[in-house]
Amino acid sequence: MRESWRISKKKSKFREFFESIGVALIAALIIRALVIQSYRIPTGSMKDTLMIGDFLLVNKFVYGINTPNRIIGTKVRIPSTRLPGIRQPKRGDIVVFRFPDDVTVDYIKRCVAVAGDTVEVRDTKLYINGRPEGEEKFIGQKWDREENRNIKYFRITKENGQTYVIRKAGNPRQQMKNWGPIIVPPNHIFMMGDNRDNSYDSRMWGALTMDNIVGEALVIFFSWDKMEPLWHLNRKIRWERIFSVIR
Repeated sequence: MRESWRISKKKSKFREFFESIGVALIAALIIRALVIQSYRIPTGSMKDTLMIGDFLLVNKFVYGINTPNRIIGTKVRIPSTRLPGIRQPKRGDIVVFRFPDDVTVDYIKRCVAVAGDTVEVRDTKLYINGRPEGEEKFIGQKWDREENRNIKYFRITKENGQTYVIRKAGNPRQQMKNWGPIIVPPNHIFMMGDNRDNSYDSRMWGALTMDNIVGEALVIFFSWDKMEPLWHLNRKIRWERIFSVIR
């Protein structure tokens, strides 16, 4: 009897352990699906605000939870819906969204205009409703080894005090110099990358429907430079970017 009791007790402990792991896993999956999720930046369309190799956390609650549209870890589609949120995206927000041409792929860009706004690019400058997106100040130029070209940097200061830095190629393509105007349709926002001459965004595929919004980028929790070899760990990890707030 005593031996049987010990075996039963041991099984009970194992069961408690695995049940705890199961509950924790389910909770983590719910949080990932509905509240906070991590993302890795694979391209340079948002440089230097977001660099290739940045890992960030995204708030999926603020704009309204967009329930999963595929089985996690696969591309198998399932029905999805978007619940009411705290607020709508505003100009200047950095937003993660489902790419309209393939909703199993997530993109990240800056919202530069909302429904009803008129968007136009004139001589490489972005105008919203006939006014510049903000005060634009040239802050320097340097060589980008990933893009193999000179890049000009400009600081944008908006009327609400928000500031961010955008990039323009030293010799931009002609189609990037002038574009539009177009009016953003109802229930849509207009997305552009901060790397203005190297971004596949709303200028190419149109305004983004609100139904495809995933969440707002919050903070970079890790970053590494893919151009640096692993044995240069002190340079490969971008220490200065870790735990930096995304603006």
